[in-house]
Amino acid sequence: MQPYIPHYRVPFFRRLAADLDRQLGAELIVAHGSPPPAQRGGNVQSARELECAVGLVQHSWQIGGFPVRVRRLGHLPRWSDVVVVEQALQNLETFPLLARGLSRRTRAGSGPALAMWGHGRTYDKQASPLLRAAKRLLTRQASWFFAYTAGGADHVAAEGFPRDRVTVVRNATDTTTLAEARNAVTDEQVTEFSSQFGLVPERTGIYLGGFHAAKRIPFLVEAVGHIVKRVPEFRLLVAGDGACRSLIESSAARGDGVVYVGPVHDERRALLGAASRLMLMPGLVGLCAVDSFALRTPLVTTDIPYHSPEFEYLDHGSNSMIVAGGPEQYAEAVVSTLTSPGLMARLQQGCASDAHKYTVEGMSARFTEGVAGLLETRLSIASGG
Repeated sequence: MQPYIPHYRVPFFRRLAADLDRQLGAELIVAHGSPPPAQRGGNVQSARELECAVGLVQHSWQIGGFPVRVRRLGHLPRWSDVVVVEQALQNLETFPLLARGLSRRTRAGSGPALAMWGHGRTYDKQASPLLRAAKRLLTRQASWFFAYTAGGADHVAAEGFPRDRVTVVRNATDTTTLAEARNAVTDEQVTEFSSQFGLVPERTGIYLGGFHAAKRIPFLVEAVGHIVKRVPEFRLLVAGDGACRSLIESSAARGDGVVYVGPVHDERRALLGAASRLMLMPGLVGLCAVDSFALRTPLVTTDIPYHSPEFEYLDHGSNSMIVAGGPEQYAEAVVSTLTSPGLMARLQQGCASDAHKYTVEGMSARFTEGVAGLLETRLSIASGG
């Protein structure tokens, strides 16, 4: 069950459907609600493209400033052997599932098993003690937990969830396709693209992501200004969209080193990556980490306390650079990295190596193994083993 189906999840769900069918003879249904208004468009199309997607009627409210939603599940739980829900308090349909005793009936050998998947803990903000306790209690009712990363798995285990019922899936995007597209980009294509935007490839960076507060767009724009003062030919290709778009467009119009190319998806990201040397992301790091590996554009970020789980994939000085300080210190780190051939070569090699660790193929295989373990445990309990 998903709130909605982001476009980057479609390759994973397709692979998971194939793996579950081939290895367990199981059918995958991805039941989903509606994306919020700001994230519709391509995400609505994603649901149409996924063959195993089933749309649900959804209602949303704000209760004391806290967003909540409920979806009508119909007969889906009764038709299922396993129900996988988000580890999220705002999904109100989860609570009736728990109240009906899905986990208890699993121990008795009847009814679907309830599993959760998610971060394991709250990464990107400071959660109150009450919310942490509620999330801990909710999580411990599940029969299995699928953690995005090892850090999340460690957290739920430390909170009392049985470690032998936790699967680390290594959350990823379709890095295999992106890396193949990156490898297929020719020198002629890079030359033509660079000429179009006046780029010097050895002095070009890329920003790939949303334009919202957590990404620290004002910090990024200020840092680019400092970089250009030191390296006048530096340009930052900015691909994306969001609330801070006007700030990006204004900087690009002033000629401050920013080149805005609009929202970019799928294989076109490969061309931008091939024309760039570093990925600049001073704000929240999430799945852009695996994109940087596939594109071989090492990520330069900051040591802010609130990153998404995929920040764990970064290894300072090996596949990325993690910088302390403000925009000027960040700019100094970018310039130092760009002008250090040995460091650049080491970082690019680290990215190329780690791209193979985080793939939807591997993610699906681990998820399938977890489902198999859950079903085996369920059968063992049913038989009294």
